[in-house]
Amino acid sequence: MSQALHRAAQLMTAEDLPSMVLSHRDLPVSLRDFIPDRREYLDNHTMAEKGLPGSSAERFREVGRITGYLQEFKAPALESHIIPQGYDVEVASVVHLFDDPDGVARWIDEVFLHDFEANVNEEIHPGQRILAAERLSIEGFSDVSAGLRVVHGTPYGTVSSTVVDFRLGRLLGVVYVATLGNYTRLEMTQELGLALERKIVRVVLGDL
Repeated sequence: MSQALHRAAQLMTAEDLPSMVLSHRDLPVSLRDFIPDRREYLDNHTMAEKGLPGSSAERFREVGRITGYLQEFKAPALESHIIPQGYDVEVASVVHLFDDPDGVARWIDEVFLHDFEANVNEEIHPGQRILAAERLSIEGFSDVSAGLRVVHGTPYGTVSSTVVDFRLGRLLGVVYVATLGNYTRLEMTQELGLALERKIVRVVLGDL
């Protein structure tokens, strides 16, 4: 990452985050029929409530996380009440703000990768278990990045999440695709991640 981009990223605040997440027009053509859904700030308490065992607002703040912003899109309703295996049900992008780039790197390693892998075969919420957490090889990002395929067992069946995290200065970009069944959406998720990285760069450099 260039020094100019690094310096500009240091100036970003929580108020800049909503303009960084992917909007509907930023989605690839294959996802344009998805419907905008949840859009909100995620403070450390909210993240901890929704997080894996061991999550706490104090732990997240110690790593350097300040806050984040989420935009979800849900799949269009099907005419049939039976949703087929391999159906993508949700995509989302999140941008998190940290004190510094070191905190972003720590989060990717100590929270994102560690917590999912440490909870394989564990019940993380009532009726929900992590069945597998497989690291994925991703490429094309300008700085530190990581990918996971996480398989969840739920009362409604198996759901797979393909997730990519990447660093841009003191910002953490995250994208994920949730799919019914045991599937991987690496190509799609990487495409979303690179689109998110480009959008963050444009906002940081004042091009939007």
